[in-house]
Amino acid sequence: MGNQEGLPAGDGEEQRDAEAGAEAAGDSAAPSRRAPKQRSFWKELPILIGIALILALVIKTFFVQAFSIPSGSMENTLQVGDRVLVDKLTPWFGSEPERGEVVVFKDPGGWLNDEPTQRSDNSFVRGVQDVFSFIGLMPSSDEKDLIKRVIAVGGDTVECQGSGPVKVNGVALDEPYIFPGNTPCGEKPFGPVNVPKGRLWVMGDHRGNSLDSRYHMDQPGGGTVPVDNVVGRAFVVAWPIGDWATLPVPDTFDQKGLAAAGPLAPTMAGTALAAPAVWWVRRRRR
Repeated sequence: MGNQEGLPAGDGEEQRDAEAGAEAAGDSAAPSRRAPKQRSFWKELPILIGIALILALVIKTFFVQAFSIPSGSMENTLQVGDRVLVDKLTPWFGSEPERGEVVVFKDPGGWLNDEPTQRSDNSFVRGVQDVFSFIGLMPSSDEKDLIKRVIAVGGDTVECQGSGPVKVNGVALDEPYIFPGNTPCGEKPFGPVNVPKGRLWVMGDHRGNSLDSRYHMDQPGGGTVPVDNVVGRAFVVAWPIGDWATLPVPDTFDQKGLAAAGPLAPTMAGTALAAPAVWWVRRRRR
């Protein structure tokens, strides 16, 4: 039998050791992997500002917007110069204003014909205000919106005779929010007025200094405001800090019987009367 050709004993191990040494040498000679270079703060700043502006614009468009109080028509609930935050989200889900809420709404037509816009004479200040109002951080200098309290909604009957009180569907309102010294009717008794569906009857808390629904009864809509004109509900006074306050619905609007009888009322009443009758007939049959 011939001898088998091959490496001498021990040569295989020496070869493997040599190859391992070569790999180690290659690894040490290869350039080390560098950590990713961080982006400069000044390069990231414009991106962060852009994202912040987009978020602010989305919030203003769909959620919350700031408005400035230009007159004393809502004193003492709101003071001239107060900044209120307005909830713009709930109307997107079909929610309509309710009695007692303080709402911001667009001019129905002819309510603000003589009101000047509040623009600064300084072009730089105007530019800054336009930018910040665009993203919702400041009220617009050109805004022609109004802010009043909802007294009656579509389907209600509202009136105020003599010195008051205001009555909604025959129920008298206790209005502690009225400006001290004012009467509920102010100098303008009215009604009874039937508020059309989809519209609102609004009044200022300073009844002696508010050109509200009472003063526009000769215009289309009879002084009422379309629900579609409502921008949103004012829910908090955000500025100045000393005037900070929430704007809840007063308890007087929770009175029983205040809501007008809706189209479901006869059906519900009929059901309530029919149930005992059906029970009595079944009992008799048994």
